[in-house]
Amino acid sequence: MSLVQKRFEQILSAVDFLCSKSIDQVTEFLYENIKPAILVVTKNQPVAVIDQLIDFGHRLFGENRVQEAVEKWSDKKGCNLHLIGPLQTNKVNEALKLFDVIETLDREKLALKIADEQTKLGLQREFYVQVNIGREQQKSGVEMERLEEFVKFCKNDLQLKVTGLMCIPPRGEKPFPYFMRLKSLSKKCGLKNLSMGMSSDYVEAIECGSTQIRIGSAIFKP
Repeated sequence: MSLVQKRFEQILSAVDFLCSKSIDQVTEFLYENIKPAILVVTKNQPVAVIDQLIDFGHRLFGENRVQEAVEKWSDKKGCNLHLIGPLQTNKVNEALKLFDVIETLDREKLALKIADEQTKLGLQREFYVQVNIGREQQKSGVEMERLEEFVKFCKNDLQLKVTGLMCIPPRGEKPFPYFMRLKSLSKKCGLKNLSMGMSSDYVEAIECGSTQIRIGSAIFKP
């Protein structure tokens, strides 16, 4: 077993352990015993390293950049691929052809372009709306106050298959209240998927009911 495979197995064990705990052992808040999917983030990782996890049986991966993903994933090998980085409108066509899920839908102009390109390509992909959960000026994401309106616009007006929300909490702050906030927003919007939690805070995300954690550095660190 390679080092990458061992680290991935450790994450699997940690997730299993967290999800086996009772509500009293975990938190007084709303822990729902949901076992999240593990999205392995393969940004900057060579195909040979990714293949180690594919050989291990894993099939869910995330990339940050469209061009890098196009170069690495010409053969998806039966994997499900998510885009978790910013998407420019001039990359929408390529992204729709490659990715199964785009997690960074964050503005009306992008949604309109996606709807147009999907029609031309005859495709229907799945989307998560990225939420600016910490109201940070330097981060992408839909403002919380506009979220319900934006989701309705995407689903009803553009017929996009929006199934979830994604967020990145402010760096250096405790993530728990931000994850709980996203969970509350997902219920208001009637969305089932919550992409929240990374290598440094996936424990808190699971406690808040994340349905998918995004793990990169915990597996690929030097």
